[in-house]
Formats: sequence, C-alpha cells, structure tokens
Amino acid sequence: MAQQRLPMRKIRDVLRLSAAGLSKRQIAASLGIGPTAAGACLRRAREAGVGWPLPDDLDDAALERRLYPVPRTTAEDWRSLPDWPAIHRELRRKGVTLQLVWEEYRAAHPNGYGRSWFCELYRAWEGRLSPTMRQAHVAGEKLFVDYAGTTIDIVDAATGEVHACQLFVAALGASSFTYAEATFTQTLPDWIGSHTRAFGFYGGVPAMVVSDNLKSGVTKACFYEPGVNRAYAEMAVHYDTAIVPARPRKPRDKAKVEVAVQVATRWIIAKLRNIRFFSLVELNAAIRDCVTALNDRVSRHLGASRRALFEALDQPALKPLPTEPTSTPSGSSARPASIITSRSRSITTRCRTRCCARSCGRGSRHARWSCSMAAIASLSTCVRHRTASIRPCASTCRRATGAMPTGRRNASRAERTRSGRRHRR
Repeated sequence: MAQQRLPMRKIRDVLRLSAAGLSKRQIAASLGIGPTAAGACLRRAREAGVGWPLPDDLDDAALERRLYPVPRTTAEDWRSLPDWPAIHRELRRKGVTLQLVWEEYRAAHPNGYGRSWFCELYRAWEGRLSPTMRQAHVAGEKLFVDYAGTTIDIVDAATGEVHACQLFVAALGASSFTYAEATFTQTLPDWIGSHTRAFGFYGGVPAMVVSDNLKSGVTKACFYEPGVNRAYAEMAVHYDTAIVPARPRKPRDKAKVEVAVQVATRWIIAKLRNIRFFSLVELNAAIRDCVTALNDRVSRHLGASRRALFEALDQPALKPLPTEPTSTPSGSSARPASIITSRSRSITTRCRTRCCARSCGRGSRHARWSCSMAAIASLSTCVRHRTASIRPCASTCRRATGAMPTGRRNASRAERTRSGRRHRR
C-alpha cells in the first residue's frame, strides 16, 4: 500500500526540527509520525535542494511541487502489446493452445514478450472477465439448453383466458450465440420440438447438448448415471449428438445457459412485458426480433457480437444437419419407453394385487391365474387411460373367466346383483 503524504504543515516542522539538530526518531516522536516518514521527507528535501529556513515566497503548493514532482512520462513499451480479445477467441478453436498462440506472436514480433510474461499478462487479462469457475468452451462442442423461470402470457381472443407460455433458451458454448422461443408447455413434444428448431436456427448440430434435469428430458437425475428419456435419446441419435445432463444442484455446470436465461429475461421478457399477444406465432415473431438484436449487440469485454463470434468459431465446427428433422412425439406415444415400462409394471402389479387377490382371491388357482393374464391383456387400456383403474381390469376378469368380481361362483343372486351395480358405477 502506498504511503500517504504528510501535510505541508508537518513537513515544515520536520525541516525546522532537523535544522535544530534533532534526529529522525526524535522528530517522529515530537510530531507523532513514523521515523520512516520523517526520513523520507528529509531525503526528498535534500534531493530538491530545499533547506531551512524556507524562502518567504515558497508557499505550500510550490513546496509540494518541489518535494513531490510530477513523474516524467515513461517511454512507451517498445514491445507490441498482444490483442488479447483476438487471442481469447483463437483459444476457443479446437486444438489451439496458449503455447501455439505465443509462438505465432513471436513469429510476427521477434522482439515481443517472452513466453512466461506473455502467459502472465494473458491470465491477468482473462481474470477480469469472470471471477468464478472458468470453463474452456471449444467451438462447436456444447449447446446449453434450459427454460427461463419467468413466463410470457398469451391471451385467448375468444375466451379472454390468459395462458402462461414457457421460454426455451439455448446458447452455444464458444460464441454464446443465443436462440429463444416460446412454447405452451415444458412437456416432451415441446422440449424435442424446441431442440429441432434450435438446430435449424444454428444450421448445424453440436457434439454435445448440456440440458437441465427436467422430467421431459431426464428420467433420473443422478450424479454418476443420469437416466435420459428414451425419446430424447432417440432424437440425439438422429442428430448424431450426445445428451449430457448437468449434475443435480450444480447450476454452474450449465452456467452459459444460466447467463443466457438472465440476458433473455432482461432483453426479451422485460422488453415485451407491456405488449399483449393473442397467439403463439405472434409471440415468437416478436421474440425473433429481440433475439436478432441480442445477437447483434457488441460485447464490451470482447469487442465483438455473438453473431460475429458464431460465424468465426462455432459455425464452421458444427456437424451438418440430417436430411430430415426428427419427428416430434405427441400424445401417449411421446411417453418414453422406460416410463411406459415402469408404469406398465406398476399397473400390472396393482391389477394383480387389487383385482386378482382381492376379487378372485377366494376362487380357484386357475381362476386367479386367468384373471392375472386378463389383467395383463388389458394393460394397454390402463396405459391409454393413464390410470391404474381397477374397473377395466375387473371387467376383463369377468369376461375372461366368467367369474364375478367377488370371486365366489355360488354367490346369491342378490349379492351378484349388488356386485354388478357396484361394478357398473
């Protein structure tokens, strides 16, 4: 920390006491200052040729100029200062290292900085960009996707009902080139459809897609072995890319899209907050204009826009799009096979336990087995209705085995009537 200057009044006292024969320590003890400060004041006075008594025409401003002269402007460094933003962009290219960039710099400037000082200057410049968890993003490697937490409203012109639409945001790692669109929900058809349109917007496919752990894309959020939705994985196979879900409760794994969501919230949602939209097409048209303006804005710390960085870095490194886009799932077919399988097992178990054990538990073993097979045969009906209802299974059991839901063949007519009414209800 730089030492503060003494007031001119104390500097005059230091010169006076020094002329009286006091030592530095005695002067410091008398004036309440440090011995080092007193010695520095006397040294500056000797260098400036100032002694006690001071001339009458030497006021405080003139004395300060003589003791603390303005430093002479140092000659500019004859070494050429590297273009750090350009070097930072080059390091995002695949295979480019700081050693290679320095060798190219020395080839163009033989009297330039050495390797160690070059690297130190670059690290110091890079440290001013972002202070936490620095990630090196290679061009064309990762696409980060997520939904914004803030929604955009659409008004139904016929009924006046307000529907909250979700904002899908995607950002490439190297250039931060952003894509955004609004969808009605976050379900699997909208999730995969947004990916398809994002790939078409970029004109290529990245090597990896880093997504959030929403249920539409990830069936099991795990630190080591996350479960990816089957339809989502099939989309990745179709586009020759890989799905890499972020770790649970680790938002910095997808910090690029977190920042993109923040920027989209400020420059898209906040910008459109006072506009009323009556259709999703109208809303997405306004969002496209905002996205275009966002990608064309020049960044202050890099001196280039997202579009310029995309055209220079990510666009040449992206994989080509397939000839045909993937089909967007809809309805019950949109449910992944893993979920259908697990749900089918649970329905089968509940059909067996509730329908067979409870309804046919008092019948013969063959009747119970036939009822279980009938419950499995009626599984598609249960999945189609998305409920594990016992009534379809009980109806199937009665048709398959000829037994009443109570399982007693010798039941009275009144009991059978009551059971049938209860089943019809």
